[in-house]
Formats: sequence, C-alpha cells, structure tokens
Amino acid sequence: MASFLKGFFGGAAARRVEVRPFGACFDVPSGQTVLESALAHNVPFPHNCTVGTCGSCKSRLVCGRVKAITDFGYTLSRQELEAGYILACQAVPRDELTVVEVESTGRDLPAHERFTGNISAAEALTHDIVRVTVELDRPLRYVAGQYANVRSPNVVRPRCYSFADAPDRNGRKAVNFMIRRVPGGGFTDALFSGRLEGVRLEIEAPLGSFFLRTSAHPMICVAGGSGLAPLLSILEDARRMNVRRRCAVLFGARTTGDLYALDRLRDIQAAWLGGCEFIPVLSAEPAQSGWTGCRGMVTEFVASALPDADWSQVEGYLCGPPGMVDAAIDVLTGLGTGLGSIHYDKFTDESHVAAQI
Repeated sequence: MASFLKGFFGGAAARRVEVRPFGACFDVPSGQTVLESALAHNVPFPHNCTVGTCGSCKSRLVCGRVKAITDFGYTLSRQELEAGYILACQAVPRDELTVVEVESTGRDLPAHERFTGNISAAEALTHDIVRVTVELDRPLRYVAGQYANVRSPNVVRPRCYSFADAPDRNGRKAVNFMIRRVPGGGFTDALFSGRLEGVRLEIEAPLGSFFLRTSAHPMICVAGGSGLAPLLSILEDARRMNVRRRCAVLFGARTTGDLYALDRLRDIQAAWLGGCEFIPVLSAEPAQSGWTGCRGMVTEFVASALPDADWSQVEGYLCGPPGMVDAAIDVLTGLGTGLGSIHYDKFTDESHVAAQI
C-alpha cells in the first residue's frame, strides 16, 4: 500500500547513473541532471556553460532514458541525436539505471586555472570583428583550438573566446582573441565602445576539447566569421610542428569586407607540408564587384575542396555559427565521413543562451 501511494502521489524510485569510462555509479536525486550529480560525486565530467550551448558535456546514452530540460538539438547535430548523444547538463534520468559514456579525447589537456588581465591592444579586422590582446597576470598554457571564459564587471555571464594564435610551450602572458560584435551583447557593447579600457578581466582557461587529432589522414577545416580564430591557432601550431597531411581550408564570409587574416592563411598554405588549399567563399558579395572567387554558402564547396578524397578517411574541423556547423556536418556525413572524425566548435552568442534558458 505504501509503495502504491508513493507512486500515486508522484513519488519516484531512485535513479542511478553509471558514467563510463570513469567507472562511477551513483544515485541521482529527483530533478537533478546527470552532470550536476556527477560533479557532486567528484566525477571529472567535461563541462563548461551548464546551460546547453557549449557542448562540452556531450556524451553517449548507452542505456536508459533521459528527459531533456532544453532541446539537445540546438547544440547537437541531427546525426549525433540519432546516434544517441545527449547533453549531460540538460539531461534528467527517467529510468532506474542510466548509463552514459564520455568520449575520451586521447590527450592530456592542461588543467584550467583562473587568471586576471587587462586589454592592451585592439585592432579592427572587419566592421564587426576586432583582434583583442589581453595581458595576463602570468603565462597561460593551452592547446591550439581551446578557448577561455572571459568575464568583465557588470556582465552576468562570462563569454567564451577561442585563442587566435598558436600556443607557446612555456605559456603565453599575452593572449589574442578575435571577437565579433553582437548587437545588444553586454560584453561586446562595452568592448567596442571602449568602456573596457583599463578594466580588470577575469579569465578561466584553458577550456574545450577542440584540437587537432594525431593522424595522417586528410583534413578539411571550415570556418565562418570569428570562427576562424581557433582554426588559425590549430593550423599555425601544426605548421610549426611540421605536420604532414593533406589539408583544405574553407573560409566563409558575406563580402570581401568581411574577410580577414588572409596573409596568415596564405603563409600557412605556402609552408604547409602535405599540400594545403585555401578557399574563401562569399555569400553576399555584390554581383558587379571584381570578386572572381567562390560565391555561395561555404558548405557548398566542401566536396570540391578535396575532389579525389576517400571521405571515410577525412577528418573535419568546423568552427563558426551553429547553422554553418550543422550544414557542414550534413555534407561530411553524406560524403561518408564518420561522426567520430568530425570535430566542431559552435560559436553561440547571448541570443542563443537566452533561447536555451
């Protein structure tokens, strides 16, 4: 009778979660997410934003069911959803036993720390993207492709910005970011108006698992807008390390005025071991301009960037707006590239966060 009344009035049986490959197994209180409970039990579950936008806590649901607090589909691709991936920060267990598996990066990444810093330089790259240099209180070590959480006074949430340069073995005391202005964005409005000059910033870094995997397979990089920053970091670091693999770099922008860092990209192309093709693509360049390069959506040129490739052996590195990343995943998987060979970093802004919470 007691069990009947408990079920009738909404009482729930204990939920238990197992997290692989950590070998952790624990009970989850009612209403708590997989990530919240994992962290409470000292499981080193990858995470960052905790609101379902960064994708750091992406994991595969091995068994059991979960309830999504917010839709997984904005951050994860259709293919990932079909393969059983979830966001642990937005997943509440529904069954007595739920098993999730965290993907191993196969690499020891530097532990994140807290730094303070001040903006020492800002250079306009386009009408809405600036290259910002932050002088830190001490050197910061990161892996090419990683990012930092940057917090300024009077801004509620930290913003995520990728490092735009190759890392230094001994760490960098001056770090660079390529930051796009977001209309109504608390941080970028203050940055572009000059209100952050002399203001102490709080930095948490390094974060993220977007980095170049060790391989000899061909690679294709697709960037849009300020999403070029982590790819420049990855490519310059790979060139410095004499990586030998075929590479194609697609950079999507609206007009010629939205292209930047072209000299850096051409330097990478010229010195790359294994052959590198750089292809800028413009989606809204006036027809009467003198532009003779590719026109259209950048993802339309993925297949032709590596025309004779065995796409099952290609690795994809995608960085930029969510729509571009999702479209690139569609193209790559359609060509035969496996999900496990596609690595991405979706660049969301405050409007995306607001839509999720």
